[in-house]
Amino acid sequence: MNSSLPAIVVMGVAGCGKSSIGAAIAARSGGRLIEGDAFHPADNIRKMSAGIALDDDDRAGWLVRLGQELQASAQAGERPILTCSALKQRYRDTLRAAMPGLVFVFLELSPAQAEQRVLARPGHFMPASLIDSQFAALEPPHGEPRTLALDATQPIAALADAVDTWLKRCGDQVLAQSA
Repeated sequence: MNSSLPAIVVMGVAGCGKSSIGAAIAARSGGRLIEGDAFHPADNIRKMSAGIALDDDDRAGWLVRLGQELQASAQAGERPILTCSALKQRYRDTLRAAMPGLVFVFLELSPAQAEQRVLARPGHFMPASLIDSQFAALEPPHGEPRTLALDATQPIAALADAVDTWLKRCGDQVLAQSA
């Protein structure tokens, strides 16, 4: 693994493809995929499973834990690729504070597309009824540093290619901004 490569957060609302794209990026780069959903406390999962949207307080401890996981992965010499909704700027700032130089890949899609995707994935604790709350909370990261926005409806390989190209094209700038 090239330790100069930045850690990445693949972000967006439920159903945007964070896990699929994160896995593709990790496979290409030799990075370690960290599924943010796996770190939700049981209370958060119970709330979401019951159709209750998480609030800032519910997410606070989870985001701190994800920051710790990013740090541990980097300290182990890995390249962390984290999947996390990171809906609000303050959530992204919590992760940035834990991992300076972090880059974000924002997967954009419409509420109707997100709902269709969530309805098609059986067994996940996040019900389609919470899609509207995700879009209500979403503060798109347009204009934030070290952030790439992509159309989540594109094929996985095309999205992974776009991330590779972006990191290669702006890699020196991304690394310089993180110093």
